[in-house]
Amino acid sequence: MDFIISIKHQKMLDELLKQCRANLPSVNEELIKKAFQLSYESHKNDFRASGEPYFSHPYAVAMIVAREIPLDDVSVVSALLHDVVEDVEISLDFISKEFGKEVSEIVDGVTKIGGVFRGQEITQAENYRKLLLSMVKDLRVILVKFADRLHNMRTLLFVPPQKQRRIAKETLEIYAPFAHRFGLGILKWELEDLAFKYLNKEAYEDIEKKIDNSRKDREALINRFVKPIIAKLDEHKYKYDLGKRPKHFYSIYRKMIIRNKQFEELNDLLAVRIILESEDNNDCYYVLGIVNQLYQPIPSFFHDYISTPKKNNYQSIHTTVIGPNGKLIEVQIRTRKMHEIAERGVAAHWKYKENVTTNDRELEEWVSWIRDIFEHASKDEATKEILASFKLNLYQDEIYIFTPKGDLKRLPLDSTPVDFAFEIHSNVGYKCIGAKVNGKIVPLDTVLHSGDQVEIITSKNQHPNKSWLQFVQTHKAKNNIRKFLNREEEKLVDAGKEIWERKIKKLKLSFSADDLLKLTRKLRYDNHRLFYQAVAEEKIDLDEILNPKNESEESTVPEVQFEKFVDIARGNFGEVVIEGDHKGFAYSYAKCCNPIPGDPVIGWVTIGEGIKIHRKDCKNLINMVKNSPERLAPVGWPKTNGAFFVAGLSIRGEDMPGILKDISNSITTYQNTNIKSVNITTNDSFFKGTITVYVKDVDHLTKLVERLKRNRGIFSVERFDADNSKQPETS
Repeated sequence: MDFIISIKHQKMLDELLKQCRANLPSVNEELIKKAFQLSYESHKNDFRASGEPYFSHPYAVAMIVAREIPLDDVSVVSALLHDVVEDVEISLDFISKEFGKEVSEIVDGVTKIGGVFRGQEITQAENYRKLLLSMVKDLRVILVKFADRLHNMRTLLFVPPQKQRRIAKETLEIYAPFAHRFGLGILKWELEDLAFKYLNKEAYEDIEKKIDNSRKDREALINRFVKPIIAKLDEHKYKYDLGKRPKHFYSIYRKMIIRNKQFEELNDLLAVRIILESEDNNDCYYVLGIVNQLYQPIPSFFHDYISTPKKNNYQSIHTTVIGPNGKLIEVQIRTRKMHEIAERGVAAHWKYKENVTTNDRELEEWVSWIRDIFEHASKDEATKEILASFKLNLYQDEIYIFTPKGDLKRLPLDSTPVDFAFEIHSNVGYKCIGAKVNGKIVPLDTVLHSGDQVEIITSKNQHPNKSWLQFVQTHKAKNNIRKFLNREEEKLVDAGKEIWERKIKKLKLSFSADDLLKLTRKLRYDNHRLFYQAVAEEKIDLDEILNPKNESEESTVPEVQFEKFVDIARGNFGEVVIEGDHKGFAYSYAKCCNPIPGDPVIGWVTIGEGIKIHRKDCKNLINMVKNSPERLAPVGWPKTNGAFFVAGLSIRGEDMPGILKDISNSITTYQNTNIKSVNITTNDSFFKGTITVYVKDVDHLTKLVERLKRNRGIFSVERFDADNSKQPETS
């Protein structure tokens, strides 16, 4: 070894290696020594609340992984290093380079799990359990975290009472059920008892006292009970361990609560366990026959978990018989292999499967019950490779997101801040204008990940728009957005219809249903509803269309009059006037420059798509004109009619609390301007981003820029092409 440590620490390292050699299928001793050195050097100046050197913690976690839930040497190395990234700021890249990718991924996973709970109140334990599984990719992350939590619980005495209760509650509601799911019975029981001790100290000490007081009587009764069983087992030359099965304090307390009984009334506190040194499961049934011959069994208390294992792969025979003095005594019968899997779960399974592949039928059966947690490994991998490739897969189609207060919300995969806003409340969704994810401002279409903390920023002037439907995932969000848009559309249709009817009444005109249909089609609207919407939004000038001027004084509009308004109201909106020989051509606005009223504009005659309206300074247009100047068409803006256009603003400034709200208020409080989208990123203490808005004309946009520049912390605001398209329009 090329580093100097004290005799004490050399003994600690020797003991760790000894446990690894005894319990692991293979050991990379040099890697463990190197991890021991890095952990020791990283933590040598730090101390725990107990006053012990901090290094005692990662060392203890590694010992638990090596001795109590042994899996492999990678897990031991990860246990030694599980705190160095977070506490000492050693990079994951360094860990990966020095110890391998597997170790760095496990260390990263353990660090992330710890961060999820920091400062959070446990209000929905099941959601937290699902959250952990949605974050974890390698089962060894969970095993190292179990060991980390177990050692913290064993030393919980030294932390403040409030923190004791929080950690104990977290352990009881999240980690203990997790341990049970992984088949780690011995960890589950100890975690439960330790948590119970800090959550209900009075009840814990009462049960402890009563068990101590009755210990002599119980032991005498058990010794009397097992004596004939031992004689029969010896007679049949079985190799076995026989002892009392400890009843854990928390399980006793739960039975007292569930059955509403006092400690003295519980009649199943007496139990023995027979562990056979046999590989034949049939021996368990033979021993069951011996017990039933000696004592009267109670059929309703019999459970055969060998032929029908529990979901966590637990196997054993449980029977309850009437013992001496009429006392009920539970007997558990299992093989050594069953016992180790019951105690060590996933870890023990690999001890018995170290030289097989997933072609092994028994392994396939084991994988079948845990497939909701693990993916199948490929058929030709060796066991160590299978172990490394096993991925937790439960709840991978869900994510769990924190509110600022620490509550958890469950959302589908790929959900966005808008989904989260509607999950909180429909009104929050309707007014959602921005979001902070883990303290940073992000666009509304940002994909969220499990463990994110999301704060929704609202504005009373904001409302949903159709673009949200392109990225939201939840039915609730989609349904609410559609409802809002439908309500707004209905309002526009009703308003437009009222304006139309009032106008034709004033002009003393008469329109039949056929006349109205002809008019809407001439104006290129698919139906009368779209026509009414355009009227309400002032995209159509009814005076231009309906005023007969010097034409016929007839009360109905003759067919010839339709041609009169087509030139003005041609296209989808009717916001520009096509002049010269191209009068009457269909047109649309070029997305590469997004012209708005007030911009100098010109038309470009395309092939098959009518005329594209460009700003005269559009780079795409300038490049196209070089080759075909004859395709230009003069166009102009009429008097503004209330239509809105999309414009983009590029903005930079200092990242400070409330800055997004100030920006949104500056925009929405000026002529009720609507925001189409916000895309802001932060770096250190600065931010930059883009905002697209709906404006009437250049003057409207200029006023917005001036208002934004007056905000504290804003460095610059400039117009940009909102579509960001650099590709030429169709030519």
